[in-house]
This record gives sequence, structure tokens and C-alpha cells, in this order.
Amino acid sequence: MFDNICKFLVENFASDFATWLLGKPIILTKLSPSELSLEPIRADALILLQSEEIVLHLEFQTQPKIDIPFRMIDYRLRVYRRFPQKQMRQVVIYLQQTNSELVQQSTFTLEDTFHRFQVIRLWEQPIDNFFQSPGLLPFAVLSQADNPTETLRQVAEQISQINDQRTQSNIAASAFILAGLVLNKDIIQQLLRRDMMQESVTYQALIAEGRSEGIEEGIRRVAINLLRQGVTDEVVIKATDLSAEQIEQLKLTEVNNQEN
Repeated sequence: MFDNICKFLVENFASDFATWLLGKPIILTKLSPSELSLEPIRADALILLQSEEIVLHLEFQTQPKIDIPFRMIDYRLRVYRRFPQKQMRQVVIYLQQTNSELVQQSTFTLEDTFHRFQVIRLWEQPIDNFFQSPGLLPFAVLSQADNPTETLRQVAEQISQINDQRTQSNIAASAFILAGLVLNKDIIQQLLRRDMMQESVTYQALIAEGRSEGIEEGIRRVAINLLRQGVTDEVVIKATDLSAEQIEQLKLTEVNNQEN
């Protein structure tokens, strides 16, 4: 779920992330791994954005993984094969604080081959970085905050000032989910008003997980409801974490039920 929330934020607020990570609000568009000829190593953790001059490769991780350095050099070479003229910035962003030495790794070495990439440990990042743009607000509570509860309170206040209702709902729902990495649910619910999240499909999927019929059934029901409302498959996949094949199966089931 955390991977999907981060991908949703990056893809919908790309300029906010460009300003944070590249230093300027470059217009970035999504780059599909399929354009790199080879299948992705792990598509759910991979985010590729591009402009005419640069490719931004992001990977969000809640837990460190030993194969991260290899993934970084692998994708650097894939992008070079497809876009030899473009620069590339690669950033691994760790969400949850850990003492593992793996989160310190920022290089890949194999005999005479050496590759370096950037690593960001959110708990070491200044809190002010995430109050500059709406798309970054959900990460503030994971930053170098002395008091995560107070930080989430400030985040909620800033979210309440967002004029566009859909944007407000999606940012609030994303903050709700990511705050779960450092705060308990009761505190989060006290600080983030439910009415701010009512319009978000992300929030609806979250609520589904607590239904008495179980997580899987709740998510399945949310997916069906979204499909009935004409929501695209891509959005349903992001909101529910179901695969494209599972979405197709749900659609077939719906058709069969209507015929019977």
C-alpha cells in the first residue's frame, strides 16, 4: 500500500518532486518500464519520469533490501540504452527509520564497474522541505520531526487550506496512510478530518480494509464500485493494489452477474 501511495503522489504532483529533488519545477511525464525493452525487476516499487533532458528514477522503500544497488545500475543502463543523450537522477527514498546498514548503501561495485545513486532517509530530512508543496505534505510526519503528532497537526491545517476539493481529499488520504508508519490510528483520526477524505478513492480503499468481511473482500467491493462509476482501470489498480488481471476478472464477473 505504501508503494502505491508514493507512486500516486509522484505521478500526480511531479513538479513538486522535481523541485525537491532536482532543484527546479521541471515538467515531467511518466515513462513506462516497457519503453526500456526489458521487463521491470519490481514494477510496484519503480517510478520513472522524464523530460526532454533528464530521467528521474525513484524507488520508495519501507524496508531496506539488499538488491537495491543492483536495481539502480540495471535501470541506469536500460535508460542509457534507450535514451543515451539524457541525464539520469536516481533516488532511493526510505520511509521508515531503521538501523540497518543497507539504507546507507549508495553505490554498486563489481570488479572495475562502479555506480553511484542518491539515497534519502526521510527521518533525516528537514521538516521544512515538505511544507513547500502540497504533493510533499504527506511525507512531513516521516521527516526529522521532534514531535510527529504536532507535525501531523500542522499538515492537517495546511491541507485544510487547499481549495481544490479533490486535491485536498487525495493529499489528506495519503497523509492518513503514511502517518501510520509512525503514529497510531486513533491519533491520526483525531487530527485528519474524515470529511476531507470523503472524495478520495484512496481513502475509500483504506476504509474497505477494515470491513468485517475481510480485507480482500472489502478491496474487491471498492474496485467493483469504482468500475461501476466509470473509473479507469489504471486508477482502480492504484487505489486497490489489485493487478490488471484481477480487474479484468472482476469486470467479467460483473458482466456474467448482469446476464444472469
